[in-house]
Amino acid sequence: MAPHGTASEALRAGVAVRRPGGASLTQEAWRRFRRHRLAMFGTIVLGVMLGAVLLGPFVYTVPINEIDFKAKLKAPARAHPLGTDDLGQDLLARMLYGGRISMAVGVTAMLIAVCIGTLMGAVSGYVGGAVDTALMRITDLFLSLPNLPLLLLIVYLFRDALKKMVGPEAGVFLMIVAVIGGLRWMPVARLVRAQFLSLREKEFVEAARGLGAAPLRQVARHILPNAVGPIIVAGSLDVATAIIAESSLSFLGLGFPPDIPTWGRILFDAKDNLDFAPHWAIFPGTAIFLTVLSINYIGDGLRDALDPRKVLG
Repeated sequence: MAPHGTASEALRAGVAVRRPGGASLTQEAWRRFRRHRLAMFGTIVLGVMLGAVLLGPFVYTVPINEIDFKAKLKAPARAHPLGTDDLGQDLLARMLYGGRISMAVGVTAMLIAVCIGTLMGAVSGYVGGAVDTALMRITDLFLSLPNLPLLLLIVYLFRDALKKMVGPEAGVFLMIVAVIGGLRWMPVARLVRAQFLSLREKEFVEAARGLGAAPLRQVARHILPNAVGPIIVAGSLDVATAIIAESSLSFLGLGFPPDIPTWGRILFDAKDNLDFAPHWAIFPGTAIFLTVLSINYIGDGLRDALDPRKVLG
């Protein structure tokens, strides 16, 4: 097999091919990622935030919906490290719980977008011809739709029906991730299509085709592994986009109900008390900002680390 195909298999195996200095391709990619300071900063910040939202509720066990009118709109203090809202509910407890939902929405919506986009782009780029034209026109159609108004309309029309089918929390979650993921696959599809159009003419794919490899094997074994780097980068950035979209929906009152706090929902509830309790909006806003910024930095680092022209150079 040609060197490029061997490198692809080595990158998946992590040990098969080594650079002159003795490092495997995976080690070389990790080295390049570590040298990207902003990406490492983003990894540390995101790791801390993930650890906080996953483990925090087990350590800080204050109920998220415990009402204490005597403590309403309190500034951060020892009893309430991040202060309280207008019902006296502890903001730290609600932030830790809400972070789980916000990040789960981001990751799930990203997986939906990446799966749909990869399938559409792979078929379009590999088959070509009329199939390529038809799929790209569908992609252009979705790209022309205004995302936020369409997102609001779909959630408004169908969330009540879904709530009755699977319950309020699960219904809203499924609706939001399905709609956000269903409106974010187009850039991934175009990216994957471009990769496939380039890779299907490479020598190692021609060699596999000449040896009688079936089209599905050519795609799964030789083309897709070489396109996985850009897909990972696009997926990491889609997590940030999905978190912002969920926060926008919650801020506009079409997200999760008040008893299910997300960072966007906490911001929405805080909007009428900014003069009296600015901490109520500052903390969830900062959490969203740091999470999105960290994911974007990680995406930049992955783009450099997984660039085959740099890793294989």
